[in-house]
Amino acid sequence: MIRPAEHAPAYPHDAIQEIADDVFAVRGSLLMNPLIRISRNMAVVRYAGELSLINPIRLNESGIDALQRLGRISRIITLGGLHGIDNAWYREHFGVESWARPGSKKYPPPADNRLLDERQSLPFPDAQLFCFHGTQPESAVLLGRGRGLLLTCDAIQHYGDYRHTSPAAKLLLPLLGFPKTTLVGPIWLKAVTPPGGTMLGDFERLLRLKFDSLFAAHGSFLPEGAHAAVEVAVHKAFG
Repeated sequence: MIRPAEHAPAYPHDAIQEIADDVFAVRGSLLMNPLIRISRNMAVVRYAGELSLINPIRLNESGIDALQRLGRISRIITLGGLHGIDNAWYREHFGVESWARPGSKKYPPPADNRLLDERQSLPFPDAQLFCFHGTQPESAVLLGRGRGLLLTCDAIQHYGDYRHTSPAAKLLLPLLGFPKTTLVGPIWLKAVTPPGGTMLGDFERLLRLKFDSLFAAHGSFLPEGAHAAVEVAVHKAFG
């Protein structure tokens, strides 16, 4: 476990907003270096008074107070192997369960981690796990809210704006393949594609799911038209 002195601070973030029944969103940020700050988001699912933090980000004191007013912080769910900088902080302060797929080279899950598996139920109802099969673990969660809400990490992102990004990042994002649209994460795709392989089959499976809204670990919330937007993004990424 990371020692307390090594925990990342709470970076700037918005207030908690409800985006579906018992589903909440926090749009936040992560400082990559003195010049580059990027967006980073957390989804919160409430069930039976317990909160599941998906793609967890550390909140400031007022943010934690607001979070605890929603329910008991019970578990963290890490959808992407490249995420997890704040996991140890939540485990140390709240004794939460950890849910993740194995295999992350950057943030290996703890020994008592609960396995994310498509064959097993998630800790809240009306939800389905989807797993990608790249060189690093990556998953998505489909919630049966409205016409379907898809929660993703790095694989699919949507940028309606560049909120919480630094001026330098605003200039660089379009050049690095992150324009203001729905997209397959280009840096993630390069990092997880097996040598000589392709991730297209996973995205074709993803498009068989029924969803209309999208909230990713980066970017902004897309309240409707998400399935069509993801289909366009996949065609752009793979031709």
